[in-house]
Amino acid sequence: MVLTATQSVLYLKKGSTVRIIIVGAGQVGFYLCERFSQEGQEVVLIDCDKAKLQRIERDLNIMTVHGSGASARILAEAGIAKTNLFIAVTDSDEVNLISCIMSRPYEVTTRVARVKNEDFLEGGLFHEKNDLGIDLIISPDWALTDEILGLCRVSAAFHMAEFANGQLILLGYKILEDNPRVGLSLFEIQKLHGSHRFIITAIIREGQTIIPRGEDHILAGDKIYVTVRRSDIKALEQLFALSSKRPEKVFIIGGGSIGYIVARSLEEMNIDVTIVESNKERCEFLSENLNQTMVLNCDGLEAHELLEEGIDRADLVISLTESDTTNILSSLLAKHHGTKKCITKITRHDFVPLLGNLGIDVALSARQVAASMILRYVRRGVVGAVATIMDSDAEVMEMRVPAREKFNSVHLKELHFPKGSIVGAIVRDQQVLLPSGETIIEIGDNLVIFFTKKAAADLERFLSDEG
Repeated sequence: MVLTATQSVLYLKKGSTVRIIIVGAGQVGFYLCERFSQEGQEVVLIDCDKAKLQRIERDLNIMTVHGSGASARILAEAGIAKTNLFIAVTDSDEVNLISCIMSRPYEVTTRVARVKNEDFLEGGLFHEKNDLGIDLIISPDWALTDEILGLCRVSAAFHMAEFANGQLILLGYKILEDNPRVGLSLFEIQKLHGSHRFIITAIIREGQTIIPRGEDHILAGDKIYVTVRRSDIKALEQLFALSSKRPEKVFIIGGGSIGYIVARSLEEMNIDVTIVESNKERCEFLSENLNQTMVLNCDGLEAHELLEEGIDRADLVISLTESDTTNILSSLLAKHHGTKKCITKITRHDFVPLLGNLGIDVALSARQVAASMILRYVRRGVVGAVATIMDSDAEVMEMRVPAREKFNSVHLKELHFPKGSIVGAIVRDQQVLLPSGETIIEIGDNLVIFFTKKAAADLERFLSDEG
């Protein structure tokens, strides 16, 4: 759930420098500090844990301030008077909200707060614009729920992001050994398809990001990212012998806030849901507040009981407890007994790259999903949608073609975009075009561009109004 309270938005361009204060040195705060620092932004991190600040300051090129973000003195010491972007992401909703409110007397362009308590989100507190002057209020639980529901709709994919108001989809697929396209070049795959309906924008291979060209080949174990019109997803999946269909039977391991929200949403989609929760009182709450979901009072690792209820026949198991160990083991248990697909919540996002080798289909970090959503928000402006590709050094942005002569009615192949970047789609007059080298670019087009971190600065200069 994302609630915007004001219309002021800071467009944080790569290559430009702004001052950013981040309150909270947890996983979200650290991830944001790392990304902004890599881009050369002036970052100040506030936290009450002095030892943690010292470790982060050694690792990242940032300034740290020891103290509470809800202290006027600490905010002044951090330089709030000359700050462009203020982000409060501590584990305390109250500290996040109060620190944003305390920043209001200063000319901060954009304020972001992370809020976990549903009472804040659903009680109408932020429904009126400018109530608290907070531009973005984000709930990690709701952000993760949105990610899970999107993956339910495109079940063969492990990643999904929308562009061009939902007309264009970026999908991530893992290529298994038995895939009929293994060993083929992109040229060969395109000939098989016949019409030009998709673009493979990136290949992640052994942790390395490849921005492919026509002569590059698809190998077993690759993760490919593809831009495709929503209406052409079925044809794309047929080409790669993949099949996405809405799950009919879903098990949710863990009846906490995320498990409850996901179950409630799946109920609305008329999906058969079973939720597994070890706490008896929580089970009573779930039974009273869910209409069609079956609630099991047992542990997510009790194979006998789960098999009796049909977990081996489940299309999808979603593990959402507060324990990474339980989530990983319950997913492996479900896969062992025949579950088709597992989505696994992980608190330690650095574990995510390891889990694919264990057979877990999708691993999601609630905090990393929330951090990525914050990045997408603060980078918008003349940029449209933004997607951060987890476990890689790549991003996707929808960027406007500037009013410069070199972009006026020119073939795409003549523009020579920087190495490490590729145009995955063109949005013109609200229509999505999937380009070839012969496609003509027009001033005012929106380009959906996939690029690596190394290419970011060159791409910024290439598309700048002055460059």
